[in-house]
Amino acid sequence: MGVIPEVSEKYVRSVLKTRNPDSRKGENGKVAIVGGGRLYHGAPFLSASAALRCGVDLLYLCVPQSITPAVRALSPNIIVVPRPDVKITIGAVNKFLKWIPKVDAIVVGPGLGRQRTDGSCKLVRELASDGVNVVLDADALRTDIVNSVKGRDAVITPHTGEFNRLFGIDVTTSMEKRIDAVKKMASKSDVTILLKSRIDVISDGTNVILNRTGSPAMTAGGTGDVLSGIVAGLLAKGLDTFNAAALGAFFNGLAGEKVAETKGCHLVASDIIDEIPSVMIKFE
Repeated sequence: MGVIPEVSEKYVRSVLKTRNPDSRKGENGKVAIVGGGRLYHGAPFLSASAALRCGVDLLYLCVPQSITPAVRALSPNIIVVPRPDVKITIGAVNKFLKWIPKVDAIVVGPGLGRQRTDGSCKLVRELASDGVNVVLDADALRTDIVNSVKGRDAVITPHTGEFNRLFGIDVTTSMEKRIDAVKKMASKSDVTILLKSRIDVISDGTNVILNRTGSPAMTAGGTGDVLSGIVAGLLAKGLDTFNAAALGAFFNGLAGEKVAETKGCHLVASDIIDEIPSVMIKFE
């Protein structure tokens, strides 16, 4: 195996797009997040907040109707779309597809909990077919859902345990095996994989890149939701799946490092969101 490139400041500057000074609302990215359930209202909100802090113009957050008032109270900046069913049923998907305007990227999974996958498969398949970039995270990391976006513009963001569950491959043994497995499975699944670990591995099946930013303090719950939101935000702003995943991992880790400088292992996921602008702005 040859030398694997790493995400660097130079790489980020070469990829990150600058905003058109004459742009109007909606032209800098529109993102939807679908998640949440009876137990988890924070996960989709964290993902949504992270996408907004990437600089996208509009954010639609689809959560169960039962938790809509609580989520709306968290921020006036997010457009909350009530989901008639707690779970992602076919009926809920049909209504959502009628309600939601055209978006550039969608995250499916944060806070959903275990459930049937037929609704999620329909949702991502139809949106991906319509040209929407898809990010699958957490409870959307199921084989049939991943298969529904095969060959489309999609990023999946498993940690090592979820990768094993999806593909039946233990990637905790060595870095070389991890890199090889991510590249092979990205090629086989025809999606971009961002494997979350101490050193993140990103591959679209052809290209591979590593990301070393991050902190041990980022084991706090919700940091993965933040990452999925950043990736979606970058996709919505025009990056391809490989570069959005690479830069998403880089910015998420960099923000975590900055928080850890003052809060150490006492950080929470929302602290990372607050630092996203400060780590991104110098590259814009």
